[in-house]
Amino acid sequence: TTGRPLTGRRVLILGGTHPAAAAARTRVVELGGSAAINLSRTVTDAVLLPGGEADRRLRRMPELGLPVHDEHWLSAPGAGPGAAPGAASPAIAPSSPEREADRPPSPLVLPRGGVVDLPAPQRDPAPLWHITAAWEPQEAADIDVVAFVLDEDEQVAFDEDFVFYGAPENPAGTVRLLTDGPAEQAIAVDLASLPPASRRVAVAAAMDGEATFGDIGAVQVTAGPGTGAAPLARATLDAATTERTLLLAEFYRRGPVWRFRAVGQGYDEGLANLARGYGVDIAD
Repeated sequence: TTGRPLTGRRVLILGGTHPAAAAARTRVVELGGSAAINLSRTVTDAVLLPGGEADRRLRRMPELGLPVHDEHWLSAPGAGPGAAPGAASPAIAPSSPEREADRPPSPLVLPRGGVVDLPAPQRDPAPLWHITAAWEPQEAADIDVVAFVLDEDEQVAFDEDFVFYGAPENPAGTVRLLTDGPAEQAIAVDLASLPPASRRVAVAAAMDGEATFGDIGAVQVTAGPGTGAAPLARATLDAATTERTLLLAEFYRRGPVWRFRAVGQGYDEGLANLARGYGVDIAD
């Protein structure tokens, strides 16, 4: 597509300083692509920035048949492969029938603040909707994903509507911390079973310790209908600096329709302050 040559492609940035990597991911989105955070089967290309040679994932590119481009490729991605020095040539081109047949449909790429309506359920029972957060694996920092079930005043009805690692499910079982891994965690929401007074489910991430999201880099957020289903939408949240808590995304009601919003709002304070702001009684 003219002006958006990376439409349908998913690009992993390797190396670079945080600002340089963030700028590269922004450029990928401007060109119509989606920025990847971790290496998965949906990745179609990699871009090598200075320092990326030390990334262990680079060694897997030849066996996966993924082209590795230098940083200049993002200036003219339609001009050719632009292989980075020392990178092996791909065994299978990213547009080959083998890779295309194996690749799930591309989700909608949302900017920070972007919104999309969720489709009406086509079957009964309606699927659980997941908000999944992923980041590059960390050795010196722990990240916890949490959720708040909120009313029209953006307050919890009960403290138990704060879902986190110590209480991974609310009393009604409509919101659950589904996974708990070092680089990916998800919140599962039974939107069809939420009471009318529940207007919003906010999902956040918090650092444990003194690290900040500026140390972590980009956090990728996806929304999809259940385990194994292709995601509806994806956003890369890449602007954090000193923040220790990050409001990632939310499901919210607009009339009869549920919507998904990529938020990306950061706070320097810890998780306790965010929870108190939503009405959770947190002991000092």
